[in-house]
Amino acid sequence: MNPFILDPILRRALEEDIGTGDVTTLATIEPGIQASAELVAKEEFILAGINVAQRAFQLLSAETAFENLLADGQSVKRGDVLAWIKGDAAVLLQGERVALNLLQRMSGVATLTAAFVRAVAGTQAVIVDTRKTTPGLRVLEKYAVRMGGGGNHRMALYDAVLIKENHVAAAGGITAAVGRAKRHVPHTQKIEVEVRNQGEVAEALAAGADILLLDNMSLAELSDAVELVGDRAITEASGGVNLETVREIAETGVRLISVGALTHSYRAVDISMLFT
Repeated sequence: MNPFILDPILRRALEEDIGTGDVTTLATIEPGIQASAELVAKEEFILAGINVAQRAFQLLSAETAFENLLADGQSVKRGDVLAWIKGDAAVLLQGERVALNLLQRMSGVATLTAAFVRAVAGTQAVIVDTRKTTPGLRVLEKYAVRMGGGGNHRMALYDAVLIKENHVAAAGGITAAVGRAKRHVPHTQKIEVEVRNQGEVAEALAAGADILLLDNMSLAELSDAVELVGDRAITEASGGVNLETVREIAETGVRLISVGALTHSYRAVDISMLFT
């Protein structure tokens, strides 16, 4: 991961946790004491963020040795050692919580994503994320989605046109919104429109939308929309998506399924750092 993006995130997190100094470590550990530790999985999951954890320790001290034993995207079993760490004991103790917080959360995102990907296996649907991310951690969570086998939707407001119901209301309708967008953005940029019924599907197609976000439609409505759209646009299903419903949604023929839960309802996995 690009350090120009990653390092400011880690520096803020380390400053938040350490502040003016780790009083417990300063009070109990002699300066310069060396230590070794290992990161250990306490359950099964998909690994994501091991290099983020490494960078957290090495920002505190470039002398910290960190050996990855498993790579991002790999399946991990309970008891697996993810990495070995060696260096100043104070550095290991001060970096532990930030490294684990991010590693546990990123692996949680990857693990949940992998479950959704498995659920739609054999269909043409691709599981993608949304902007419903933890503020300040979007780049890490979206990276973790890829490690779980999913795809990324737009990163932020700046990199894609997605006309939603409030844009439509403010612009005076789908046709007006798409028309203005086409005049504003270059021909190389796709235009996506959120639609809620067959009438809006037809209007968005006529206006020249490239992608249709089929919002909170029933399975029957999704199937009808996919049939109506054909090859004229990419179809994306959104709303009401969970592990119980995602397979049926995929079987309607939609190309993309966006799942906000990937980055707002995941469970952090259990990982420990243990001195050896």
